[in-house]
Amino acid sequence: MKSNTIHHFNTGLIILSCIIAYYIPFELFLFSYGILGPLHYLTEIGWLHKKNYFTKGKYDFLFLTLACIILVYWNYSPPKHYGFVADIILLSLLASIGLVFIKDWLYRIILIILSLLFISVANNSSHYFTWIAIFLPTIIHVFIFTWAFMLYGVLKEKSWAGFISIITLIVCSIVLFAFQPTSLNYTVTPYVQNSYSLFSELNYQMVKVFNLENLTNVKEIFTSNAGFVTMRFIAFAYTYHYLNWFSKTSVIKWHLVPKKILIITLLLWIISISLYIYDYSLGLHVLFFLSFLHVFLEFPLNIVSFSGIGKELFSLKKK
Repeated sequence: MKSNTIHHFNTGLIILSCIIAYYIPFELFLFSYGILGPLHYLTEIGWLHKKNYFTKGKYDFLFLTLACIILVYWNYSPPKHYGFVADIILLSLLASIGLVFIKDWLYRIILIILSLLFISVANNSSHYFTWIAIFLPTIIHVFIFTWAFMLYGVLKEKSWAGFISIITLIVCSIVLFAFQPTSLNYTVTPYVQNSYSLFSELNYQMVKVFNLENLTNVKEIFTSNAGFVTMRFIAFAYTYHYLNWFSKTSVIKWHLVPKKILIITLLLWIISISLYIYDYSLGLHVLFFLSFLHVFLEFPLNIVSFSGIGKELFSLKKK
């Protein structure tokens, strides 16, 4: 598939995701997260492994994997000091700078020490936990990092069709926040509310941070206009995050793996879907580690994307 064709196709997927998210946001999110999500985790981790996770060392990914294991253990075991969750996420992101650009472990350790000092200051901020523990592995990962990955590719290609898709992504996001109909006949069923309950804090914190409405409890996200507005954006961001990955298969070539690996991937995907269909909450808990692992292992790629954007913009400025 030609580059411009892929970009036009992605523009169409962005608009389609936006339209569906506008009318049935909760249902779209649950479908995308439960059906498309597991296949994305499995195929992206395999692709990152082939790319050596975009790090200098062969075994650097073990650092990020260990960090994710510690996070999952800490999340499910006492003591419930949740501030540590934010600390380990931010440390993994900052340490990824060293994994991408520095090979000497002495300098990497110095960077980690400096990162810990920065974290010790940053975690005194009132919104630190919200932005790092709640937003970073969710909407920042699926929207900001996806946008950066797209922009880096478009700048390298210097493709106008690609820029159109970038602009469309931004415009659709603005539309979802700007247009807030109060007369939309939309009711969130008890099943959907129960299935989404583990994510509800994300919506609640978005409403608070962006001062959309004064909600008194988390359950109001299922009945309030502000809850619907944030859910539209979340559903849109997640759905396109997955669709962008699969639509660029011919470019990324994540599917070019041994047949045995591909079969195992598909079997694991089918098992994952079955868990979500049987009990959505069960699927979330079983796949919690895998979902966070792909976020952690993607940190070096995120660093590469932003670094690449800077280099491309600098080269354009020199011309």
